Amino acid sequence: MSSPLHARADSGSSTVDDYLRVRAATVALCRSLEPEDYVVQSMPDVSPAKWHLAHTTWFFEHFILGPNLSGYAVFDSAFNYLFNSYYYTVGTMHPRPRRGLLSRPTVATIADWREHVDAHIVRLLERGDTEVEALTVLGINHEQQHQELLLTDIKHVFSINPLKPAWRDLKAPPSAPPSALEFIPRQAATAAIGHVGEDFCFDNETPRHDELVRAHGFGNRPITNGEFVDFIRGGGYLTPELWLSDGWATAEAQQWRHPLYWTDDLDGEFTLGGLRDLDHNAPVSHVSYYEADAFARWAGARLPTEAEWESLAEDQSIEGNFVESRCFHPAAAQPANGVRQLFGDVWEWTASPYVSYPGFKPLAGSLGEYNGKFMCNQLVLRGGSCATPREHIRASYRNFFPPAARWQFSGIRLAKDA
Repeated sequence: MSSPLHARADSGSSTVDDYLRVRAATVALCRSLEPEDYVVQSMPDVSPAKWHLAHTTWFFEHFILGPNLSGYAVFDSAFNYLFNSYYYTVGTMHPRPRRGLLSRPTVATIADWREHVDAHIVRLLERGDTEVEALTVLGINHEQQHQELLLTDIKHVFSINPLKPAWRDLKAPPSAPPSALEFIPRQAATAAIGHVGEDFCFDNETPRHDELVRAHGFGNRPITNGEFVDFIRGGGYLTPELWLSDGWATAEAQQWRHPLYWTDDLDGEFTLGGLRDLDHNAPVSHVSYYEADAFARWAGARLPTEAEWESLAEDQSIEGNFVESRCFHPAAAQPANGVRQLFGDVWEWTASPYVSYPGFKPLAGSLGEYNGKFMCNQLVLRGGSCATPREHIRASYRNFFPPAARWQFSGIRLAKDA
């Protein structure tokens, strides 16, 4: 089994090229923002855009430049406290719910810091050190994760503004009635799950191992907005027997009556392009695990396990509505046979808790805090979304969030026992 720090992010280009391209892409996502937009924190789970720009820079400076570039002087020693996220072995950090109070350093200072770190990373990579290259690839993938968080956090920030501003002037994606919802029969099998090969992966995707997958039916496409409207109008949010106990308590306490960003009349939704009519043909998004599980029970089905999902996805091409499509919103797919929209559009909740694979070993040192310590009270999502870079996703990729999380592009695919 290869190390999760092996290989470049893109085997057709150099690590320097990948690094500069990904760093530039992060900045490009912010070009439509005004200075006031960079500092708003709309809830504790959301980080200001400025913080994302800074934290990703801190990651490269702290984990790569400091240990590997002799004589490197950090840009500002105070930034280690301000922009550390959750690496307690590194030191204390500014409280996450108070990131929106950081009016200083300014956005301009963060931009200067990014340029400073970029110049030194390129200089370091030119030495050809394979361990530095591997760490940089990890940092590149870390930054791509924050690119998606930038988009979802900006969306939440703008959604609470009474003006409902658009992040960009975006056209609504084309719509078409979906294929009929069907369940593809799959036989019981022992499936090999987890990353394989020499390309990059995160440590939580390893080691590859066997899991028993029982006979089941796998939904041919994600659940649509229209189908979720039927769930709502059928009393889905008012029927406690459909819900897990903690889910019902959360939904009642938060007064959930529809997915996040929908209007109360169920006719519209807030998007990164502003308010739009609700497209009944597009995959439903911004639902919690609790809502996904309740819908599945209402539909006489269940959510797939991550082993069921990955064992099917390994044989599918990674195509779909990713960030490169520039829709920045889930889109309806043209009707077709077979499995549809397995990748892109929306992250798909699975029924699997986020736990370690048999024989899992986190990375050594502080980087071991990256994934392993979150393996409690979270659920796995698969497949990527309309805000995910295409090159960032693979069949073995494991995303994870607490079951009440709704501000990500998270959706629903069903499964059934045979």
